[in-house]
Amino acid sequence: MNFHYSTRCSTGRFTLQNYLPHIGKDEVTRTVLRGLTSREKHISSMFFYDANGSQLFEEITRLPEYYPSRTEKKLLHQLAPALFDERGGHNIVEIGSGDCSKISILLGAISPQWWHTIRYTPVDVSQEAIQASAVRLQRHFPGIKIYGIVADFTRQLHLVPGEGRRLFCFLGSTLGNLTPEQAEQFFIDLGGIMSRGDALLLGVDMIKPVHILERAYNDSRGITAEFNRNILNVVNGLIGTDFDPQAFVHMAFYNHLHHRVEMHLKAKEEMEISCKTLPNKILIRKGETIHTENSHKYTHGCIRDLAATAALKIQKKVTDENSWFSLIHFSRE
Repeated sequence: MNFHYSTRCSTGRFTLQNYLPHIGKDEVTRTVLRGLTSREKHISSMFFYDANGSQLFEEITRLPEYYPSRTEKKLLHQLAPALFDERGGHNIVEIGSGDCSKISILLGAISPQWWHTIRYTPVDVSQEAIQASAVRLQRHFPGIKIYGIVADFTRQLHLVPGEGRRLFCFLGSTLGNLTPEQAEQFFIDLGGIMSRGDALLLGVDMIKPVHILERAYNDSRGITAEFNRNILNVVNGLIGTDFDPQAFVHMAFYNHLHHRVEMHLKAKEEMEISCKTLPNKILIRKGETIHTENSHKYTHGCIRDLAATAALKIQKKVTDENSWFSLIHFSRE
């Protein structure tokens, strides 16, 4: 994760603005240290996505156990043709954009004659991911204009440009990474920036048998474990700690009470972690865990309640044959 501003690329069709410095590195450091010095240690999942983390997550999406990505992509192919008319001028905002594989499905449903009229705005905490996606998208969809925003969408959603009718895309079940309180606030914030005529395409992972969920986050190749441990490398780079990721065991399990899969890192032994900004070391006991991610699973009733806070009306809903994953198209009332 970079804390600097970037300028317009030489193509003139790609602009990237990094707003993370508006939050400030000192605030990021305080946030991470507050989690690491809490009684129940935790690190926000937003810190997964440096260049290596983004690459590892792309590998995860191709694993046979990880059903969400391939299921969502099938649903996107079904729904995409109905989302765009033939007037051009499409303005697409993708929140938590990550890699470009899903947005490519949507763009592929638009006639090439209109590509030069498309404005695509990816919003993500990873500058590297946005830049890599921009290169791929401009190669496959010549003429598309990309305005990348590096930001924390839970706090900086108001920075999304407001021109024209916009289709907001919140895919990959990213909603599930938010706490219930954060999810409600996200929809309140989204409702605050959406105008009449704007729309939202939401991808949500549904409640399903526990063994399916737990297998998806404990793959046989150990890619998810590597992805989980990599968050410690990111933290080392951000705040100057000296974590050894290999000193931790990956854990992922379903929490029935909160309807979510949790990921943790469990210490193999007692350790003392140094930090450049702390006078004392951080003590981690053997067997103690660092909570790194929640992935909440939803019912359609919960989604309807959240959408109501943003004055959103369901236009179309598609799900797979197992009812494991849903795509929902909302309009702003």
